[in-house]
Amino acid sequence: MKDFRPLAERMRPHNLSEYAGQAHLVGTDGVIRQMLASGQITPFILWGPPGVGKTTLARIVAESLKRTFYVLSAVTSGVKDVREVLEKAKSEKLFAKDAPVLFIDEIHRFNKSQQDSLLGAVERGEVALIGATTENPSFEVISPLLSRCQVYILQPLDTADLRKLVARALHEDELLKTVTFEFREDEALYLFADGDGRKLLNILELLYNARTSDVVEVTNALVERLLQQRSPRYDKSGEMHYDCISAFIKSVRGSDPQAAVYWMARMLAAGEDPVFIARRLVILAAEDIGLANPNALLIANAAMSAVQNIGMPEARIVLSEAALFLASAEKSNSAYNAIDAALTYVSNEPPHSVPLHLRNAPTKLMKDAGYSDGYLYAHAYPHHFVELEFLPAGMEGTVFYFPQDNPREREMATIHKRRWGNKYKLE
Repeated sequence: MKDFRPLAERMRPHNLSEYAGQAHLVGTDGVIRQMLASGQITPFILWGPPGVGKTTLARIVAESLKRTFYVLSAVTSGVKDVREVLEKAKSEKLFAKDAPVLFIDEIHRFNKSQQDSLLGAVERGEVALIGATTENPSFEVISPLLSRCQVYILQPLDTADLRKLVARALHEDELLKTVTFEFREDEALYLFADGDGRKLLNILELLYNARTSDVVEVTNALVERLLQQRSPRYDKSGEMHYDCISAFIKSVRGSDPQAAVYWMARMLAAGEDPVFIARRLVILAAEDIGLANPNALLIANAAMSAVQNIGMPEARIVLSEAALFLASAEKSNSAYNAIDAALTYVSNEPPHSVPLHLRNAPTKLMKDAGYSDGYLYAHAYPHHFVELEFLPAGMEGTVFYFPQDNPREREMATIHKRRWGNKYKLE
């Protein structure tokens, strides 16, 4: 009988040997492989983009450990559904040695009360919870539940993983085995899959369904025609996404507006997310231009907001303006250097006490203890400045920020020297 299920469902792995990608979790030393070897399971959340095997991995865990597998979708399930499943699991736990697995897809969509309803069962070990989410659990999952779960990050499938997935489908699927696939070109196939195994198999099925003979000659043009999208020519290594953004960043940092707008055009033509480009411009504005022109950060941030609000194709104009401004601006990485130097100092030194004169004294007890004694209010003095020690004892004169050689920071260095004299050595 012909199997009418989608190819992605027909090819769903049933064990780790069939599973593609995520070697850091399921490889020889992977934590989930070790978990299965031990026969024990602790609650965990799988965080990653669509199509990388979150649901499949949860099923493999349950099947490998021979546990009952309950599934809830946070999109369609309410508190009542959660409680009904938990009651079934509780009853089963009375007669079984091990707790059943409760898999909740898109757990980030559960509201607080729905997540609260899970806590007791998880804490008592009545269910082994596995959640799946495409959103950062730190922001979307309540703290009490998050503290009871490990979070494992799943990565987009790389080209090697996707090739293995194609090879397995062509070798094992009963329908695909009836024809011959000849890959004349495959750059577009993997480009449009974009690290998503389900999307890749959907494209493969589309190629199969569009065949006119028993031989399917796969080319970039055929994939583009079937998907009704045009892809630029990417290199054979499949790393063009990373190469282009690297070239773009270095062109802006290197003050070449011509190259910057070229690499940005390459990314936009390839279908890159314009918000991703805008986000990189905001980082560039702070890291590479910084105090040489603080307006750069304002412009980059405004550009990101505009891109999010208006979208493509008009967003290309906003991105072009911001990229050209940043590439043409004076450059300074003093802010970047300063915070990294301060973080290095903090991580390598014991914490210093906050000087008493810098502490607030909202209560009489704190005032009697000397809090705020000796603090001088800068606005009460000429030019809104009065010399006072603001670093902890033992750190006097420590320098993290060194003004660089550009008009704005030369002015800042002059002001700094006028205020502090030789206390801080800026050269």
